[in-house]
Amino acid sequence: MATAKKQELAFNEGDFVVYPTHGVGKVMGVETEEISGTQLELIVIKFDKDRMTLRVPVSKAKNSGLRKLSTKQVMDDARATLRGKARAKKAMWSRRAQEYEAKINSGDPVSIAEVVRDLYRADDTDQSYSERQMYQAAMERLAREFAAMDGVDEETATANLENVLGGREAA
Repeated sequence: MATAKKQELAFNEGDFVVYPTHGVGKVMGVETEEISGTQLELIVIKFDKDRMTLRVPVSKAKNSGLRKLSTKQVMDDARATLRGKARAKKAMWSRRAQEYEAKINSGDPVSIAEVVRDLYRADDTDQSYSERQMYQAAMERLAREFAAMDGVDEETATANLENVLGGREAA
């Protein structure tokens, strides 16, 4: 039964997956646990960066937003978003911070790229502490997915994304 569910979900041991609020993790397997007298099949996902293991019930995986890594097309769209012009800051920071947080936690690379683009400053002297924190969180989340897709470390992926932001990468 676990194999049928695993095939249905198309998550296999060793696959990299994205959980919207935590980013990129690695599937360690599917295990069955008894919780309150009920047998539950759980997808075990390890997030090395956060030193965290998450167990997602197989029956809730789709609704939780758990997904495979994005396609090359989606990641190309995210890169294109980074190359775009930053959105004007008309709303107060508290409102924008809520929007940015929602975009980061959506797990969508293009939405996360919007946050990175809008908060990017080549010279961060005019950036508040909370803006820098939000930028860093978005950049880490985006870089982890690029790193997993490209088979590079997170630092290399971050440097590549910063090159796109700085206009040093060719289209």
